[in-house]
Amino acid sequence: MDIARSDIVKSTAGRDKGKLFFVLEAGEDFLLLADGKARKLESPKRKKRKHAVLAARYECRAAEKIRSGEKVTNSELRRTLAQFGGDGNPDQEG
Repeated sequence: MDIARSDIVKSTAGRDKGKLFFVLEAGEDFLLLADGKARKLESPKRKKRKHAVLAARYECRAAEKIRSGEKVTNSELRRTLAQFGGDGNPDQEG
């Protein structure tokens, strides 16, 4: 499966290896990724496609907003990724 906008991907290389991100934009060679915590919507991570693997096509409100171009918040991204990944408190900083 090809990685597309609003998919959830897992980083396979770099200091963010193993972390989950939403795809904000999908270019030919690069992806723009955000998780709402370390990489916020205002400064997404630019990552080569080969260094990310598709984790899921998760149907949720945050993914719908990304696809339609609506305004999505960092807290929505954090909350959704925490639910998907099974983390503890999604809004906990640090």
